[in-house]
Amino acid sequence: MPKASEIKKNTALNYNGQTYIVRDIERSVPQGRSGGSLYRMRMYDVVTNSKIDETFKDSDMLELADLTRVPVMFSYIDGDEYVFMNTEDYTPYNLAKSTIEDDLLFITESTEGIQVIIVDDMPVALDLPTNVELEIVETDPSIKGGSATSRTKPAILTTGLTVSVPEHVSTGDTIRIHVEEKKFLGKADSK
Repeated sequence: MPKASEIKKNTALNYNGQTYIVRDIERSVPQGRSGGSLYRMRMYDVVTNSKIDETFKDSDMLELADLTRVPVMFSYIDGDEYVFMNTEDYTPYNLAKSTIEDDLLFITESTEGIQVIIVDDMPVALDLPTNVELEIVETDPSIKGGSATSRTKPAILTTGLTVSVPEHVSTGDTIRIHVEEKKFLGKADSK
């Protein structure tokens, strides 16, 4: 059983007799406390999708739920559901847009390394790769001689995500983005 300080986003936990997926974690260090940090976790019930916020001390022991990760690729949109296809046996997994809204900023039809998290035979969340490659659809014109370490400018990507990029990057370039931090890592390698 891991400590609260070891829990990551999209972890499945058994808590109060229910299975929850951790969607967001905020760490705080209260003033005047002789002890560790506090971890406030926003969790969603995998069955009812109801939300709870709980705060744990860093040393609190939490019970992991049984989960399976299945490699998938984005297939199509069906109303308010997004359908992902198992890359091994082509099983479709439907996830509600409201469940994966933040993840959609990093997903295109060509995104590789996506996994569906399954708890009790139900798809409940996505696990994205650390980095994704997305194309810039709108940004200010590139400045000749702009170096990779100089000023930045906003760039809108194919998924609608806006990130800061160096001045030498231009519309049409494909760039690598760090998913967790939503940060520019560099231009994608040419294929």
